[in-house]
Amino acid sequence: MQYRAIGLLELNSVAKGVQCADEMIKSANVELILARPACPGKYLAMVAGDVGSVQSAVEAGREKAQEFLVDSFSIANVHPDIFPALSCASSFPQIDALGIIETYSVASCITAADEAAKAADIALIEIRCATGLAGKSYVSLTGDVSSVNAAVSAGISSLEDRGLIQCYVVIASPSKDLYTRMA
Repeated sequence: MQYRAIGLLELNSVAKGVQCADEMIKSANVELILARPACPGKYLAMVAGDVGSVQSAVEAGREKAQEFLVDSFSIANVHPDIFPALSCASSFPQIDALGIIETYSVASCITAADEAAKAADIALIEIRCATGLAGKSYVSLTGDVSSVNAAVSAGISSLEDRGLIQCYVVIASPSKDLYTRMA
């Protein structure tokens, strides 16, 4: 199914996260596409659907979350490459230049990935969300050097005022051995 919008709540409580996920589902006509704990003791709840329903569900979840909310987003017209990248199921013929954006929250990483994918002709490789990363997340992407530079620039620009960027790099010609052993 092709979704028009996605929304996510990232909380620092598993119990409150489950409650918020339930609230999101009940408050609007959305589909729950992710509900799980993540490191370090966070909980992620992601919904998809039409723009208005997703925005309504995220707002209802934010109200319920109160002080347990770490980060959130609602993205209208989400880039279609986001979903395969979240599942680490993206297909790409080769890695030309490699770009990586590392963030302090899952929500900020997905936001950066969406902005990057919309800004340049690149392929999202994967979006790693918090698990095994002490709560941080990263997106990796590939394309020609100028496209990867433009995409990474757009992704980090979307977060600069929020202070959620850990680090970012563009590697013009990564070793083939590097990427096959990165995961």
